[in-house]
Amino acid sequence: MTMIPHSKPAIGPDDIRVMTEVLRSGQVAQGPAVAQFERGMAAYLGLQGGVAVNSGTVAIELALRALGVGAGDNIILPSYVCSAPWLAVQRVGAQARIVDIDPETYNLDPQRVRKARTSRTRAVIVPHMFGLPADLTGLQSLGIPLIEDCAQTLGATEQGRSVGTVGILTVCSFYATKLLCTGEGGMVLSNDADLLERVRALREYDKAPSLDGAAFNCKMTDLQGAMGIAQLNRLGLFLDQRAALAALYRESLPAELFTLPAVPSGRTHSYYRFVVRLPKGLQSADEFTAYLSRVSHRGVQCRKPVFRPLHRYLELCDFPASDEADTSAVSLPIYPSLTEVEIKQAAQVLREELP
Repeated sequence: MTMIPHSKPAIGPDDIRVMTEVLRSGQVAQGPAVAQFERGMAAYLGLQGGVAVNSGTVAIELALRALGVGAGDNIILPSYVCSAPWLAVQRVGAQARIVDIDPETYNLDPQRVRKARTSRTRAVIVPHMFGLPADLTGLQSLGIPLIEDCAQTLGATEQGRSVGTVGILTVCSFYATKLLCTGEGGMVLSNDADLLERVRALREYDKAPSLDGAAFNCKMTDLQGAMGIAQLNRLGLFLDQRAALAALYRESLPAELFTLPAVPSGRTHSYYRFVVRLPKGLQSADEFTAYLSRVSHRGVQCRKPVFRPLHRYLELCDFPASDEADTSAVSLPIYPSLTEVEIKQAAQVLREELP
């Protein structure tokens, strides 16, 4: 039996060619390819500049440090997200204020953010989940600085604005299975030249005019930078392919059995993930796990889109939307090399394995 994997990097001949050229050049550490990738990403988003680093988690940490966030400050973020934002907040010594999500979009609920803010709130980390922008208009109206996390949502728009252009700082991840991949890697982008310069000073410590205890070596290599350039040149194609695959899923999965991804008015979706909700009768933890196991045994690898909500790690209560998503949301295979035949096979298995 051939397994349809949940995720798969979109690596092509151009990626191999440019990385081979870097190896042959002898310039493999941070150099001109990284600088070109930074300029390319900034131009793509229409921002002044970017600073490439070695992971998305580090990008969030440096964004917080650039804003001067530290002990005594608090940062608002959603529960239904990977642990990276929480870890970054811990590393700078601030307090994370965890809030629940909008159950329809899996994104931050602006009303819950409003209730959670205090006089010590310095910023909101806004992950745009699974390819769908958060309610940037609602969040922006709160008057709190936004750090947009575009790890999953490059190319999407909210009210005609590209994600990544609204917050004071934007962070990206280029992990192997992201929309644009360099294996590992991340970037901080902004229109604020002073903040970008602060991030650059934190990224490396060599040849600095003074000692900074917060600085450390978290640079990106030119191998990654070259691959990033090649991937960025094909990002539009990747997004078109994902949109076509999502349309096939919508045709193949009956809406009366699965709750399909919402796309609220004024927003577009880049379909980093195609996340569906299972029927109400399958929403106990045991039934959910058993369903995923049955589907896997038939050759379709599906995943929980978030391994565990943060409030469950932290033993916090009153997160009903995150709890429901944790026991009903399923991420289906979607990536540029997926075929129409595989989509139809996956949809058939998902339908047939429902009790």
